[in-house]
Amino acid sequence: MQRYGLFINGQYTQPVQGGTLTSSNPYTGEAWAEIPNACDQDVNRAVAAARHAFDNTWRHTPGIRRAGWMLRLAELIEQNADRMSRIESTDNGKIVRETRPQMLWVGRQLRYYAGYADKLYGQHIPLDQPDTLDYLSLEPYGVVALITAWNSPLALLANKLAPALAAGNCVVVKPSEHASASTLEFASLVKAAGIPDGVFNVVTGGADTGRALVNHPDVALVSFTGSPGVGAEIAAMAGRRLVPVKLELGGKSPNIIFEDADLQKATVGALAGIFGATGQTCVAGSRLLVQRSVMQEVLDPLVERARNIRLGNPLDTATEMGTVANKPQFDRILRTIQNAQNAGAKLVCGGRRAEGEGLERGYFIEPTIFTDVDNSSELAQDEIFGPVLAVIPFDTEEEAIRLANDSRYGLAAGLWTRDLARAMRVSRCMQAGSVWVNTYRAIAAQVPFGGFKQSGIGRERGEAGLREYLTTRNVMIDYSEAVRDPFAIRT
Repeated sequence: MQRYGLFINGQYTQPVQGGTLTSSNPYTGEAWAEIPNACDQDVNRAVAAARHAFDNTWRHTPGIRRAGWMLRLAELIEQNADRMSRIESTDNGKIVRETRPQMLWVGRQLRYYAGYADKLYGQHIPLDQPDTLDYLSLEPYGVVALITAWNSPLALLANKLAPALAAGNCVVVKPSEHASASTLEFASLVKAAGIPDGVFNVVTGGADTGRALVNHPDVALVSFTGSPGVGAEIAAMAGRRLVPVKLELGGKSPNIIFEDADLQKATVGALAGIFGATGQTCVAGSRLLVQRSVMQEVLDPLVERARNIRLGNPLDTATEMGTVANKPQFDRILRTIQNAQNAGAKLVCGGRRAEGEGLERGYFIEPTIFTDVDNSSELAQDEIFGPVLAVIPFDTEEEAIRLANDSRYGLAAGLWTRDLARAMRVSRCMQAGSVWVNTYRAIAAQVPFGGFKQSGIGRERGEAGLREYLTTRNVMIDYSEAVRDPFAIRT
């Protein structure tokens, strides 16, 4: 049994009230780690440490030094990628074929934003008054709360932490109670990188811990990745304090295959879009829209390949699909599959708990594909967050666009076509923050990521992601010798 402590002010420490949560390995079903359950006092300690570090150290540290520490942290996560990926896969059931590249992604994010740390340029603003100097400076918020989800804890943390540190903020991280181990292990790398105590803190626990953090009066910005329901609650709590929020929420992303596409490539893209990461990704291409004229050419090989996806130990590099991350999510996915069958959708692949050697104790669900899906149904409209695909036919480009946008979400979309004009037309019409053409589920540190509609507020990654962690200060200096009229505003 691995036992962890909270990470506050550069030290691992036990929670004030001594509470713990048990983390179970979703592959074996066995408890493998104890996670601290932080109370309000623990949250107060973490925020106070971050506030002290911000006021006395971090905000006064030149950007070039912040960059140096971030680059050292990038080196350490890269050097420890194998170990960290195994910890995360043990905690959430995601295969190491995915988690190891994600550890390298953490390093890439840190390197990218380290380049900005000493380039937070202000702006001189010319005014109408000739004897007035005006300039704008970019400023950090102070203490920032970073709340992450269980599907990719460190990759999601990197999206937030790297720009927050580069901008000069100090952070308190609250990972999901279902997958906290890799974040707590990461804290030791932060310490080893030499980042000053208090700049990075981790509190773990459930909803009460999250509420205490969001409601803390010294938290100046909240960044959250997770479900739309919880995101709405966080926005409401933060709104009562007039604190800005960044929300990266759910999706029900359309993946559109036109008849002129490279069908082999598109079919592989459809497979990757929904069964990669066991479908536990906010950008999952869970609605596959296929032009009716090529439906069977796409569906037959897709079903055949899905039936032969290799399920097994997430730590085995030969495994192609791991477990669902936890029991509540496992039960929810199976209920959704049953509801879809009851509603009349046609099950053509999977639909059950997976069985076989080595799968007996794990939360394995067969790769599942439905056809005859109504786009207004629960199956097509609700985020399932599992390996469940809804296949929907269309006849015309206009119909494909209408179906794709008929969702309360707008995080991502994919389209497959050899026609450049069509690619341009359809991309322009997609109500989604990310549009992939002839690829799917591809990321880059340089490009912004975020959603429309109920998929969230704000952007992560790229220069846009940096701006989310900065506010502005304007300074106006009158260097004339004129005495103004005290009863009239100066314009």
